[in-house]
Amino acid sequence: MSEEKKTVLTCAQPTGQLTLGNYLGAVMNWETMLNDYDCYFGIVDMHATTSPYKPADLRKNTIQCAAQYIACGLDPERSNQFVQSHVMGHSELSWVLGCMTPIGELQRMTQFKEKAAKLGFAVKEEENSDVKFSHDGAKAQATINAGLLFYPVLMAADILLYNADMVPVGDDQKQHLELCRDLARRFNNAYSETFKIPEPYIGKTGARIMSLADPTRKMSKSDKVTAGTIYILDDPKVIRKKIMSSVTDSGSETTASPDKPGIANLINIYRAITNESIESVETAFSGKGYGEFKAAVADVVIDKLTPIQDKYKELVDDKTYLNQVLKDGADAAQKKAYKLLSKVYRKIGYLERPR
Repeated sequence: MSEEKKTVLTCAQPTGQLTLGNYLGAVMNWETMLNDYDCYFGIVDMHATTSPYKPADLRKNTIQCAAQYIACGLDPERSNQFVQSHVMGHSELSWVLGCMTPIGELQRMTQFKEKAAKLGFAVKEEENSDVKFSHDGAKAQATINAGLLFYPVLMAADILLYNADMVPVGDDQKQHLELCRDLARRFNNAYSETFKIPEPYIGKTGARIMSLADPTRKMSKSDKVTAGTIYILDDPKVIRKKIMSSVTDSGSETTASPDKPGIANLINIYRAITNESIESVETAFSGKGYGEFKAAVADVVIDKLTPIQDKYKELVDDKTYLNQVLKDGADAAQKKAYKLLSKVYRKIGYLERPR
């Protein structure tokens, strides 16, 4: 009898085009998991509603996100792609877990405090562990909605609903995974063994791609300085212009030294695509100017993204195919979700629905 594959789950919000950073740092590595694990890729549209959005854009971005994933190599025949709101259980389990989560834990989450700060609010922890909010009326752009605070609990529900063994997470999500693990233990201790304690997925180290305009910041979809971000669907001419105009450092030596963050970032991009070591890249371009190296980086990026763009163009207008992929994925996800949720409901004392 073959050993049952472990379950890996990862989710992402449908917030527009994937960046080169998303692809090289995460999605490209997800593709390597397809043969060895039972993979679930969630498009978490419920999370996307914690910030201002337009319903029409959310629907469009959700279907385009699925097309981008497939174009990037996430084969629907070897994985399950689903939309969060298509599966009953995410919000239901998050309510159960939320009732076991002290509000102070959520208020102290780093990402929540950072997002609150962007809205003009300051979050201060007092000595007695109380959390106080204050805001500058001139700077506060909006109120902090409860969804933003509750976000990590819904994320924990996303993971635990499928009893995932492993979860690929970036640095900014490690704290959320720790909360998820704490909630799983808390539930297991209170109601008996129910949830697996998910582990962070440690595969091939993903490249951490920084902004081309400011290499001290991570490349981001939401960066207002669009010249610093390469989107996987950018026209080749746009890609080349962004790379050739990227911030560089003093001197002319192509080296990944700490005092050359701009060139180090370009080296990281180049080696992530070519699988070369930092040393081999430095040797290959030793004595050559930044212009020649930038041109080479642009060449490998364009060569890598062109087939993805061609595949995306084939898929994005085929709504029948994409809807079938998402339906099949949701059906597979729902089977797991129902099984887990019914077990949780029974253990916490909910009365079984009369038949």
